[in-house]
This record gives sequence, structure tokens and C-alpha cells, in this order.
Amino acid sequence: MSIQRALLAGGAFFLACATAQAGSTTPKPGDTYIISRDGNKLFRGSHRIYDRMADGLVQVQYCGRSYWVRYATVAWTQLEVQREYEVRVEFNRGKGWRPICDHPEEQVTLEDLGVQDDPRLVVQNDGSTVNRVNRFSVIREAFKTTSGDSAAKSYHGN
Repeated sequence: MSIQRALLAGGAFFLACATAQAGSTTPKPGDTYIISRDGNKLFRGSHRIYDRMADGLVQVQYCGRSYWVRYATVAWTQLEVQREYEVRVEFNRGKGWRPICDHPEEQVTLEDLGVQDDPRLVVQNDGSTVNRVNRFSVIREAFKTTSGDSAAKSYHGN
């Protein structure tokens, strides 16, 4: 029983760290976020979403508009709804937040993105645990030499 409690406490700690990290940057006018609010409309947490592609982001659509998000953002959105918080896409106008889209959790799920992992694991790992590409392995494979038998024959070798 104590191992289960330790794992649960560790998972809660990592989830809290990921949530705190996601909301640690100060929003600037023009930034778009998915924001979580409780039943009293009080801020609970946020994840930034982007208007253009970048490494590690996946394209999604909320209310007919394209955004680029991290897999962890989609997972976090699902977890916030499970906690009975309201999530929506909001835009920072510099003088306050303007709602753009309600219920993003109904529009994009991890399953829609081809991820079968538990949302807690995706948030903890800051992305899916499957199909991770190690750049160094790809580079190593690109420069790997082949044996003489399987190497391509040169013009002079034939």
C-alpha cells in the first residue's frame, strides 16, 4: 500500500510541476492560451498555444482556427476537465482576456492525435512516450558505414 501512495504522490508532484511550468511565463498582448477556471471562474492554470509551427508542436483546430500545441497541452486540457474545471481558448488583449473558443477538450483529444497513452503520463513526460525520435540516433544511422558486400558498387567496381 505504501508503494501505491508513493507512486501517487510522485505523480501528483510531477503533474503539479508541469502545470506550474506551463503557466510560468508572463503573457504578452497577443498571446493565446488554453485557460482552466474553477466553478467560480477563478484562474486554475494555463498552457500557451501558438499561431505557427515549431519543433515539438502538432497542428490542431479549435473552433475552426488552426493552432499548434504540445501533446502535453492536449493531455492537460483533458485532465482539467476530469477535475471538473472549465477550459477554453482565450486571447490576451493586454487589458484582459477575451474568450475565443469554448470546450477545446471536445474538439481535440489525445486519441485524435494518435496517442493512446494516459493523459497523466503525457503531461509528466511533456509529450507522448511513443514515436520519440532521438536525433543523435538518426545522425548516427545516416553516417553508419555498410559492409563491403552490401555497399553500392562503384562504376569502376563492376
